[in-house]
Amino acid sequence: MHYQLKQISEITKGTYHLVQKNTVGINQLITDSRKIIDAEHSLFFALKVSRDGHDYIEDALNQGVKNFVISDLNVANKIIAANANYVLVTDTLNALQELTAHHRKKFSYPVIGITGSNGKTFVKEWLYQLLRENFNVVRSPKSYNSQVGVPLSVALMKEENTLGIFEAGISMPGEMQQLEKIIAPTTGIFTNIGTAHDENFKNQEEKIIEKLKLFSHCNTLIFCKDHALVFKHISHLIHEQERIKSFSWSREHKADLEIGKIDKSFSETTIQAFYKEHLISIRIPFIDDAAIENAINCWCLLLVLGTDQKLIEEKMLLLAPVAMRLEMKEGINNCSLINDSYNSDISSITIALDYLNQQKQHAKRTVILSDILQSGKDEKVLYKEVADLLKKKNVNRLIGIGAAISDQQDLFENEKLFYKSTEDFLANYQSGFFEDETILIKGARFFEFERISNLLQQKAHETVLEINLNALIHNLNFYRALLKPHTDLMIMVKAFAYGSGSFEIANILQFHRVPYLAVAYTDEGVDLRKSGITLPIMVMNPEEQSFNSLIEYYLEPELYSFRVLKAYNELAKLKNKNEQLRIHIKLDTGMHRLGFEEYQLEDLIMQLKTMTCLKVQSVFSHLAGSDEQAHDGFTNQQIKQFERMSTALQNALGYPVKRHILNSAGIIRFADAHYEIVRLGIGLHGIGNTDVEKKMLEPISTLKTTISQIKKVAAGETVGYGRKGKAEKNIIIATVAIGYADGLNRRLSNGVGSMLINGKTAPVIGNVCMDMCMLDVTNIDCKEGDVVIVFGKDHSIERIAEQTGTIAYEVLTGISQRVKRVYFYE
Repeated sequence: MHYQLKQISEITKGTYHLVQKNTVGINQLITDSRKIIDAEHSLFFALKVSRDGHDYIEDALNQGVKNFVISDLNVANKIIAANANYVLVTDTLNALQELTAHHRKKFSYPVIGITGSNGKTFVKEWLYQLLRENFNVVRSPKSYNSQVGVPLSVALMKEENTLGIFEAGISMPGEMQQLEKIIAPTTGIFTNIGTAHDENFKNQEEKIIEKLKLFSHCNTLIFCKDHALVFKHISHLIHEQERIKSFSWSREHKADLEIGKIDKSFSETTIQAFYKEHLISIRIPFIDDAAIENAINCWCLLLVLGTDQKLIEEKMLLLAPVAMRLEMKEGINNCSLINDSYNSDISSITIALDYLNQQKQHAKRTVILSDILQSGKDEKVLYKEVADLLKKKNVNRLIGIGAAISDQQDLFENEKLFYKSTEDFLANYQSGFFEDETILIKGARFFEFERISNLLQQKAHETVLEINLNALIHNLNFYRALLKPHTDLMIMVKAFAYGSGSFEIANILQFHRVPYLAVAYTDEGVDLRKSGITLPIMVMNPEEQSFNSLIEYYLEPELYSFRVLKAYNELAKLKNKNEQLRIHIKLDTGMHRLGFEEYQLEDLIMQLKTMTCLKVQSVFSHLAGSDEQAHDGFTNQQIKQFERMSTALQNALGYPVKRHILNSAGIIRFADAHYEIVRLGIGLHGIGNTDVEKKMLEPISTLKTTISQIKKVAAGETVGYGRKGKAEKNIIIATVAIGYADGLNRRLSNGVGSMLINGKTAPVIGNVCMDMCMLDVTNIDCKEGDVVIVFGKDHSIERIAEQTGTIAYEVLTGISQRVKRVYFYE
């Protein structure tokens, strides 16, 4: 993009104010102040979506951004004072969409638009793999398919491109028409229809009609006839818009591409079809049904483009997995390892570097980067762009692998090493090469960087707890949307963040600007500080011997008795004479665990007034039964008592003191008691009590293991310790690599518990052992090495809690530290 602010004002029908008369051209659109790369050439859109972008204008100004699109005139003076410029519009999101719709009209090359319930990103990425040798392709980064993602994707279109591939997703009626204006596809692909976002539509027909608006003006539409409702409404669309040509495929009906025999072998699938009365076929290196459907959609597009069938066959067999997610694992020598080793292009490098920058646990950042293949750019121009990106993203060291990047090594200013191939790197690798750093592995599939990833990751047994950071962010935003503007969130990351990993979770929360964290003990807070967490942290159970550490690491204690209050004040007077130390006062309103009681309030206020080294940051209490309707009377009584006590304390101290009493369960059920802070704990992990929470939250944790061995057990034989598992008939069992030392409750033995293998339930047979257990897989098609889900989205943790007579908290926090945590971000 190359625009002046005056042009943008005209396109968006806004009014502009120029402080800098000779402004440079704008070629970057920014909606997130945390992801600014080239501030000088950036235009920041203050969007009002999940949060108000106007609140982050100061952040953008501090990073050097000089151009803004705003809808709130109250921030104009701040922008002018910083010698920056703005365009004032009625709606900043609409302005972003209008600008990119205008930008799209500048290009006449073909554009493919993809929508549907599933498979959009896979089809887009596979089309890129299939077409990049013949076209200079611009495409949506990752899954940028929303009302914000689509315009940011289309903004990437340039003159040198010869083909665009963009996906579009919707979550409610009225959204697709705007996306159609922005993408303006010449060819469309409708992947399928499923249940995603059903809750926002009257029925699936309404959702299909909305999705089909993307293709209102396209030339050709590709779809599957086997989705009856989709076929019905596409037929209506083509009847109304005679210029649209259809290209259909089907397993069941007459179609342009009639799918016949589908043969699955161990690692690949052969798909036969009739096309123009000829039998043709492809082979793909995948066997799952979703991959087969996605590949057929790609096949159709290649046929529409007139691609030679022989060439199609060659390319289909080379399809690589789509790297939908960044994975972070524990690395060797106290390193953190981010693995994104399936593709390498500028847009995906930028996204990976953003994620790298979120990690604060190590001061040093290293990137292992391969050649960028088939970019369509001059190599010097390409690698200068990469070098500038690494510099702006504060990468300390680059390890470049490949002939092309090695030839351009003089362009890189940071610490650097170069190798001609992966084999060359592995041959020269030494054990002390990496230590106490965060390593991003980013490479094209050709370079087989999984070999490097396997070398650098900390070895652990095959049981892992996967943490879905996208789901965590979704849950965070769900609760944020429930709060009033003046109410802050305090996130509980105690007990190793409910078993999910403290600093990893805290890093994400810090990046997403959570105002407060809370831990149970001082050493948990100290560990977070050492990992680069700078957020305010409340310590809920401070021990007197840890008071020095509290002060040294700027941690804020919860003080709940006169004994700890006096002891902390005495140390504060000795240690910190120049500034007040923040504290949090705990009140007991009926939980009867910790806290000052109401009869002690007058004495407490008197003492706090004399303690000039301390400042009360917040006053709070705990609800005893906020998750159970049966206790609502008692809960309301607690809230009333807290109101009396906290108001008295606020009035007496004479300065603002924040209040909080609600935990996760109370945020929805007692909205009138949000006060200035609410405390979010288990809800962030996707575990809720109310019907609304159960519908809207996404579980973030999946506990996985693998099948170690499969064997046949004859009728009458027994399985496991104590011979508790008895085969009533001939059965097949699978031994899996998880036991009670990993946190699998022994009460799940003997058919009480079960796990999920290839979508089917396998009951536990016999007693759970220390390091393994056995499952009855008699009616399940599985093999050694297959993944086993202990709990996750389709096999809930609540189910395990119910089976063992406990609560989800205990199940999560009981997962052993020897179970490797793997964090992924899509």
